[in-house]
Amino acid sequence: PLEESGGGSVQAGGSLILSCAATIDTSRTNYMAWFRQAPGKVREGVAAVDRDGFTDYADSVKGRFTISQDNAKNTLYLRMNSLKPEDTAMYYCAADAHNYLYAGGWLDQARYNYWGQGTQVTVSS
Repeated sequence: PLEESGGGSVQAGGSLILSCAATIDTSRTNYMAWFRQAPGKVREGVAAVDRDGFTDYADSVKGRFTISQDNAKNTLYLRMNSLKPEDTAMYYCAADAHNYLYAGGWLDQARYNYWGQGTQVTVSS
């Protein structure tokens, strides 16, 4: 029930906005997040927003990426500025829609019970 869009190829320094359209009620999620996986690397957390609107980011994207959530549209966004070649990866949207509070932090991928199929971002130097 999550579908990402907005990926593409850009040059270093460019910008992209990713969207994640959900068929679930995003206002009832505990967390929504973006993860990414580069070829040959493990999937890593990029950014997350909790039900109270608090956001957190991986150190590698702080100051460049902004996560936001529009509950009226059931959509999660990731605005990516000042893109670098090392941002090249498949980007995944994830939602924690459990009806209980998971004990782990937002980087714990086991907390998310919904995942999208991913959208590719390629940044050339």
